[in-house]
Amino acid sequence: MLCTITCPATSLDALPTNTPWQKRAIQDPQAAQPAPAPSTVSQPAVIKADAVNYIVRVQWKDAQGTTNLLQVVTVEGDFKMNTAKRHAVKINNSDVPVIITFSGHLTVLNPEKGQLYLLLGKKEPFVTGAIGAGRTNAPVSSYQYCDMGLNSTVVVTFGKPLVIQTDENGEVSLLVQREDN
Repeated sequence: MLCTITCPATSLDALPTNTPWQKRAIQDPQAAQPAPAPSTVSQPAVIKADAVNYIVRVQWKDAQGTTNLLQVVTVEGDFKMNTAKRHAVKINNSDVPVIITFSGHLTVLNPEKGQLYLLLGKKEPFVTGAIGAGRTNAPVSSYQYCDMGLNSTVVVTFGKPLVIQTDENGEVSLLVQREDN
C-alpha cells in the first residue's frame, strides 16, 4: 500500500523563504509578488455535434463486504468527481471526512470499445499524535491524510462489466455504457 502524507503549512514561518520570486523582490521591489498560480479548473471541452454520453460506473467491495458505488455521465474526454464518504472518522469528537476521488479520461476507439484511464482514490485521516491538552485536560489529537488508490488504463467493451482489481481488501469493478440519446 502506498501512503503519501501531506502536511499543510500551519504558519507563515513554516513557508520556504528562498523561492525565486522572493530573491527577485530583494533586488527589484516591483517583483515582490509571485506570479499567479495556474488555474486548477479545467476548461470545458468543445463538444462535437455527434457526441454521445457515456455512463462510467465503478463499484467496489471492501474487506467487510460493504459495497460502494460511484457513477458519472460524461462525453469522450476527461472527468473528475470528488466526494466524501457517508461515514466520517471521529477524531477529537469531531467528524473528519474521508474524501473519495474518481477521475479519468475516456477515449472512444470504435462504437463498441473504448480506452479508459482511471484513478479511484481516497484520502483517509489518521492520528499522528497528541498536542497539549484541551479545556477538559484531554489531549488534542493532530491528524493528517493518507492517500490511497488505484490507477489503471484498460480497454473496455461498452455495456460489459470488467473486474479491474481483486485482493484480500476487496474487489473493484468497472462498467462503461454508451447512452444513445
